[in-house]
Amino acid sequence: MARAHGARAQMALAFETVYGTPPASGYRTVPFASTTLGSEQPLIASELLGQGRDPLAPIKDAVTADGDVVVPIDVENFGLWLKAAFGQPTTTGTTPKTHTFQSGNWTLPSMAIETAMPEVPRYAMYTGCVCDQLSWQMVRSGLLTATARLVAQGESVAATTAAGTPTALALQRFGHFNGAITRNGTPLGNVISAEVTYSNGLDRIETIRSDGRIEGADPGMAALTGRVEVRFADTTLITQAIDGTPCELVFAWSLGANASFTFTAHAVYLPRPRIEIPGPQGIQATFDWQAAKATSPARMCTAVLVNTVATY
Repeated sequence: MARAHGARAQMALAFETVYGTPPASGYRTVPFASTTLGSEQPLIASELLGQGRDPLAPIKDAVTADGDVVVPIDVENFGLWLKAAFGQPTTTGTTPKTHTFQSGNWTLPSMAIETAMPEVPRYAMYTGCVCDQLSWQMVRSGLLTATARLVAQGESVAATTAAGTPTALALQRFGHFNGAITRNGTPLGNVISAEVTYSNGLDRIETIRSDGRIEGADPGMAALTGRVEVRFADTTLITQAIDGTPCELVFAWSLGANASFTFTAHAVYLPRPRIEIPGPQGIQATFDWQAAKATSPARMCTAVLVNTVATY
C-alpha cells in the first residue's frame, strides 16, 4: 500500500479568468516548504431532547476552505505570490524585466491551486483562492521564506490531475545574507530582526448555497504592519516615534543586476517602545510599526521584482 509523503507532494498554480472556475491550462509548478491549505466541514451536534440519553446523528455545517502556504522568496516564482497579494504588476524593460506591484488595487486575482499526493493518488484542486495576507521575516541567518494566507471557495478531489502538464519557472533563492534595510535612503544599523506583514482584509461573502461554499472574498481595508528589533545604540528611532513623523523603510535583496527584490513601505509610523534593562546583556528595543498611505507616491507600499520573466 502506497503512503503519502510530503517529499513527493507537488503544487501547481494558475490564475483564474472567472472566480471559482479552474483554467484548463496555464498551470505552473511552484516550490513550497509546507502548506495547510485544505477544506473542512465540521459537524453540529444535535440539540433535540426527548429522544433518550443517547444523542441523535449530527448534521453537516458549512464548508471552509483556506490555509497557509510557506514559499521561498526567490527571483522568479515569488512574483506569482506578489501578483496574488497586490494584483497585476506593471512590467517594463527588456533584459532584465522590472515588475512593479503596488498596493491599493480594488480587485485581486483569484487562483486555482492543485496539491498532489501522487502515491495515493489524491489530487485536490482548490478554486477561488485569494491572498488574504503575505508575510515574511528578516534575520541574520537561516532560510528566507514567506507565508501566503489564502481564502478559497472550495475543494474538489480526484484520482488524476486536472492541471495538465504544468510549466516551471527557474528557482534561484534569495538568502538572508543578500538582504538589507534602509531608512530614508540610509542603511538602518543594529537591526536584530524584522518582520513585514501585508494584509488585504478579505471579506468572505457567505451566501446561502446548496454546496456550502462562499460566494467570493472581497478585499477590504489593506494593512501593512511589522516589527523591527534593534540593539539600542542611538535615539534616531525613538526620536521619530516621539515626534510622530513617518519614514520610508526599504527591505531589499539582491543577487546582481538581473535578480533583485525590493519592498518599500513609503510612510512608516513608529510607536514609542518601552526600553527595558533585563540584565547585564545588551539593551534592545522593539518597534511594532504601522504603515499608511504616503503623500508621494500616493500609496502605502511598492514591491519591485527584477528578473527575466516576460510577464506574470
